[in-house]
Amino acid sequence: MKIIIEGKEIEAKEGISVLDAALKAGIYIPHLCNHPDLEATGGCRLCSVSVDGIDQAVPSCKTIVQEGMVVEINSEKADKTRKMAMELILASHPADCTGCPKYGKCELQSMYQYMGVGPEKWKKKSRTVPNDDSNPLISHLFTRCVRCGRCVRACRELRGVKVLDFQRTKDGIRIGTDGGISLEEAGCKFCGACIEVCPTGSIMDTLGMVKENVSYSDSIVPCKSACPAHTDIPRYIRYIKEGDFAKATAVIRERVPFPETLGNICNHVCEDHCKRNELENPISVCKLKRAAAGNDDGSWKKNIRRSEPTGKKVAIVGAGPAGLTSAYYLAKKGHEVTVFEENEKAGGQCRYGIPAYRLADEVLDREIADILAEGVELLTNAKVTSPKELLSKGYEAVLVSVGTHKGTLLPLEGNNLQGVYINADFLKKARQGVIVDIKESVVVLGGGNVAYDCARTALRLGAKEVHIACLENLEQMTATKDEIEEGKEEGIILHFAHSFLRITGSEKVEGVELQKIEKFYFDSNRKAVIELVEGSNEVVPADSVIFAVGQRPAGTEDMELELSHGPYIKTNEDLETSVEGIFATGDVVTGTKSVVTAIAGGRKSAEVIDKYLGGDGDISEQLVESETPSPYIGKYTGFAKLKRTMPKFKNPQTRKCNFDVVEEVFTKEAAKCEASRCLQCDLRLNLTQSKLWNEY
Repeated sequence: MKIIIEGKEIEAKEGISVLDAALKAGIYIPHLCNHPDLEATGGCRLCSVSVDGIDQAVPSCKTIVQEGMVVEINSEKADKTRKMAMELILASHPADCTGCPKYGKCELQSMYQYMGVGPEKWKKKSRTVPNDDSNPLISHLFTRCVRCGRCVRACRELRGVKVLDFQRTKDGIRIGTDGGISLEEAGCKFCGACIEVCPTGSIMDTLGMVKENVSYSDSIVPCKSACPAHTDIPRYIRYIKEGDFAKATAVIRERVPFPETLGNICNHVCEDHCKRNELENPISVCKLKRAAAGNDDGSWKKNIRRSEPTGKKVAIVGAGPAGLTSAYYLAKKGHEVTVFEENEKAGGQCRYGIPAYRLADEVLDREIADILAEGVELLTNAKVTSPKELLSKGYEAVLVSVGTHKGTLLPLEGNNLQGVYINADFLKKARQGVIVDIKESVVVLGGGNVAYDCARTALRLGAKEVHIACLENLEQMTATKDEIEEGKEEGIILHFAHSFLRITGSEKVEGVELQKIEKFYFDSNRKAVIELVEGSNEVVPADSVIFAVGQRPAGTEDMELELSHGPYIKTNEDLETSVEGIFATGDVVTGTKSVVTAIAGGRKSAEVIDKYLGGDGDISEQLVESETPSPYIGKYTGFAKLKRTMPKFKNPQTRKCNFDVVEEVFTKEAAKCEASRCLQCDLRLNLTQSKLWNEY
């Protein structure tokens, strides 16, 4: 139907309000309590307009359009109503806007600027209500509240949680919970919808939750932004909660070709950034990934995006997670990809550096098979010493992703004695089934996950007593808490904050001399400073010592490529090396990181190599149809205190005697239960952003 607003004829859809019709036509009518995703109430009166045939000004948000309706926005009676409403709002609102986080983005500020109401005309009333910062994730600044009711409607109608309402207090009407109890006690699900719809910043994220140096969406969904591969974590967790494990796996596979591998061994930095950390413990993101992949039906394969053959050939040196990820995406872009691997099997450190009790061969074999199914040619027992030679053999681009397979031997006295091992060699031999002459007592030097891999592997090879000694204190150790706890259960003896002075013995290892550390830190030049405790020396008896103090690339010195920090290949931002056509990624560039970081590096290398070969560099794909999740999440009594679901482990006394996987996968019901703890932070990003008057 057609209506006239401010002399302009516009078309409006039957049944909508005058306000919505005007805004859709790009005509601004002041409004505050109205929000595009919420039902209108007409409470603020700021959207008042004059309608021919009606004596009084009416709220445009509650007035339905009619054929031929004539509307005036700036009539005398509409202006008078709006001005009175604005003065009532401003009378108890803080006059200083500059210190407010919403400054420049506040809808109230936009409104009074549009109306020309200056703060010097405000008739101030003192309303010194203290802020409520007692709740996790949400701060309530009552003096900024204009009682528009948006937060109440979002909580009750949009989300169905129903914990916020108008409350009568000694300080007047304000937003709060029944009985003034905490949000946790009331059953808040901390979805953040109230924050998102608040027009003035009365309800805000707690200090520090929104980071200035990252995008708004990354602050709102920190788990996704923290993941090196930027996996859409809330989306796949939502599918798991609904019991659709196939769709969950498809979402994961949109970013990584190793979902089950990561579900077994990922360092899950996403969990460190999960907002659930403010409410007990984070979501078990890693374990849920494994549960999804373990229940996959392969339906995602029909949606794989494959380009026409380009005739371009790419060589990849190294079949670890970075190289195989790059190969996977480059093959789907239509390029002929050959992967050269010097070992007898593909997988890199996933195969030879991670013990079988953490990652079974069959898991790796399955996921590598999916990669090879895209037409990737794999040549094993094929060592490449000169990437430049590959360019002369018809390959238009070469990627070096050889990882860090060479362990570090510290210059300690006794490091050449019989019974001294280096992490990379030790773990590889154990994985290959090569007999390692481990005696009864072992000391592992190092404080990371690899040190625990070595220690727990030594137990499984027959050691009766295994010690770990590291410089760091318990809080500084790079080993994950899970790894430390599992090692403790198996009887690993930890000596944290100890310096290793020498390995004792004449021809073979007899022990390791340790000394307690008073202080350990790095100075301004990143040089380690160690202050020891006088007289705290002790010798730990040992038959074997394993160095687990770092790894580095092997053979890069002979590749005729520019290096950095010793054996690491130097690249620019586009992963290009000093030789045109040769790229590098993964640990050989960054140093030993994590499997998911290597996968992210593989994705980036596929993008830049595709562009180098004339493509568009777009490796994105949609393996499951996009669906808009329901904004309604409902009430869940005790939601804030829901305990983290823990996987079951095999008995420590029996599991340490073999290399069977120690951790059991979640059952479907356990996975759904854990997924239901998710705050669904991403739903905030689906709420419509209100526009300020100068955007119309």
